[in-house]
Amino acid sequence: MPEWLVLTLAMLAACAVVVIITFVRHRAAPEDEDPSETPDVIEYMTMWIGVVYAIVLGLAIAGVWEGRSAAQDHVQAEATALHEISERVRVYPAEERDRIRDDIRTYVSHVVTTEWDTMADKGEMSPRGTELFERIRRDVTDYEPVTDFEAQAYQPLLDQVTAANQARIARAESTGETMPGVVWFGLIAGAVVTIGMIFALQIRRTTRELVLAGLFSALIAFLLFLIWDFDSPYSRGVTASTDPFLSLFPGVGD
Repeated sequence: MPEWLVLTLAMLAACAVVVIITFVRHRAAPEDEDPSETPDVIEYMTMWIGVVYAIVLGLAIAGVWEGRSAAQDHVQAEATALHEISERVRVYPAEERDRIRDDIRTYVSHVVTTEWDTMADKGEMSPRGTELFERIRRDVTDYEPVTDFEAQAYQPLLDQVTAANQARIARAESTGETMPGVVWFGLIAGAVVTIGMIFALQIRRTTRELVLAGLFSALIAFLLFLIWDFDSPYSRGVTASTDPFLSLFPGVGD
């Protein structure tokens, strides 16, 4: 099911629940009930519950967005390090240079066409990707420099291999969901309490009150969906992309 459809259904469901409960409550309310008699303490509690929940939502959104941004940074760092290796091996003999560059392009092609789908579907890296990266590492580390110029390039190349490996490990660690289950429990429970406090204010069936209550519940549903969408950096709507690989290694995804 498309994510935009999930969002639409969630927001409509939230609005429908609030409207239905309001109608049911209105039918069950005593005829002499006066909505203007809501105690001041309930209004005060409702206000502060809304403020606290808004802060919690804001922190949750900031946390998952930071995780998504960090995931994209890992991709950028890995692609940059591999590109540096590909460029710096120009001082090596043609046979060694071409072999390293071919292995790098094979690895990058696997990442953008196969491993990316594995991360999205299973939340893990592919064994084939690890194997291809180890081949690049062996290509660089096993070569014995012959000239001084090659020797000067050797250590920086090792540093770039290390940087690419660290970025790959970081990408693997950020593949899964970042929000613990207990946090989701708190967010959903907070949404129920916050929306439930609407009924403590004894809203009636006026069009204005129903519209405002529906919009309020839809907004909370949208924010929760936003957190869920950002929570998995590689598999949902607003995800980290393979653009750094594709821009530095044109044609690898074809």
